[in-house]
Amino acid sequence: MLDANSSLLTHAVRDVTLILLSFAFLPLDTVIVCWSYTIGFFFPLQATKHRRHVRSAYTPYSEPKTILVTGVGMTKGLALARIFYAAGHSVIGADFEPLTIPTACGRTSRALKAFHKLTRPDGSREKQAKYTQSILDIIRQEQVDIWVSCSGVASAVEDGMAKEMVELVTKCKAVQFDVATTKRLHEKHSFMDYTSSIGLPIPDTHTVTSKAAALQLLDDVSGTGKRYIMKYIGTDDALRGDMTLLPLSTPAQTKAHISRFEISEGKPWILQQYIRGPEYCTHSLIVKGEVKAFVACPSSELLMHYEALPSDSGLSRSMLRFTQEFAAAGGPSFTGHLSFDFLVEMSDAEKALRDPTANVKLYPIECNPRAHTAVCLFSDTPEMVDGYLSLLEPKQAAISSTNKALTPNGLAPQPVVPNAPKKYYWIGHDFIELVILPLLSLLTADGSSFVEVFEGLLSFVEHVLWWQDGAFELWDPVPAWWLYHVYWPTQFLMTLLFRRKWSRINVSTCKMFMC
Repeated sequence: MLDANSSLLTHAVRDVTLILLSFAFLPLDTVIVCWSYTIGFFFPLQATKHRRHVRSAYTPYSEPKTILVTGVGMTKGLALARIFYAAGHSVIGADFEPLTIPTACGRTSRALKAFHKLTRPDGSREKQAKYTQSILDIIRQEQVDIWVSCSGVASAVEDGMAKEMVELVTKCKAVQFDVATTKRLHEKHSFMDYTSSIGLPIPDTHTVTSKAAALQLLDDVSGTGKRYIMKYIGTDDALRGDMTLLPLSTPAQTKAHISRFEISEGKPWILQQYIRGPEYCTHSLIVKGEVKAFVACPSSELLMHYEALPSDSGLSRSMLRFTQEFAAAGGPSFTGHLSFDFLVEMSDAEKALRDPTANVKLYPIECNPRAHTAVCLFSDTPEMVDGYLSLLEPKQAAISSTNKALTPNGLAPQPVVPNAPKKYYWIGHDFIELVILPLLSLLTADGSSFVEVFEGLLSFVEHVLWWQDGAFELWDPVPAWWLYHVYWPTQFLMTLLFRRKWSRINVSTCKMFMC
């Protein structure tokens, strides 16, 4: 993996290579798109079976609604747009497109009735006002009933501001937390403080505002066996991947490591206890303090493979119970997408695999008050749309269809969980990660063996044959084509022209981590 120390020429060679790869696969991918449409023409039942009008008998709002989904350039926004379409609703898509080139892959989806370009906020009041106004204009023009925000990490707070204005001046309801809630959950230190205040467990966490304070805390725990990870509370791509366990072997090494960071009152960090064990993430839809849809899956620092945990497993039930208690503490105004990252001690994880009724001790390490890419696991579960429609129900008319006696914590209604979810991957990521890089490493005698190359190739073939690509659908093939032959080549070209360096990319969120 290249970093900031790699030469600009090396980065440029990588960008050119990736652009050439896109051109090399363009004929094959174009044939696949044409083949998909041909199947749809000759076998319309196979191509249109996704258009299922799933309506719950207890939902008074059974007629189709107009849903605005922002962020359709990312997998999570595209997946939600397809789910709403599958449930019989009219879907309006919107996203940022900073260039004159239409790059958002979701704009080409058959699920969308229309697509609108949004003004990107940059932290200034003027741009925020323009962004909010662009949302309002779409809602009024398209007569939107529900706005489903699928914001990225950099625009979650701005979506909170827009939500407050949207619900103030229109009848449209927004699936988005307000500004205060978004800020509290988005920032690591305030999330930890709030979680502890409502009686839920957290790992040992300390906010530090100086290098001296960080060194003093690490010196105090030296010899106790505890290890800590230092995390910047904001969003900085260059710092995101540093998972160094502290303290190091000697005080001098620890001091040298800490001295590399800028720590101050205006730029605080947290020191968080390291828990040895597997990591998990969740995605949930919260409406009026109630969990309406929920899924949990194994996680990693850069998650590109999604496989849902069984909803009746001890791990999933424990994470659902945590989410339900967290949502209930937010009260009736607590509405939005919510995801957590959890660490579980190895012994607890192993016990939960043996005993589905086990109560697992969870250590939340991060909260994302926005939609998670794991929502793609609901792609074959359009029933989850009822959770969004419940936002339109008058409080006195809200009806639950759930047998509450069957729920993990006794009283909270059972949320919708994915129906026999597939395993998800992104072919562009896996082709580079499992085929190209191991092969280059073998050819350059840089570490990979023939066995490792063969295993990577087998994994890639397994994913292509038996897993589901996050962007591609047989009935909706163009977004995947657009992602790999318009969006990413454009991004690589821009890094070449502006002489930028990047360390890695997340294909699913269309994010490039600069260095």
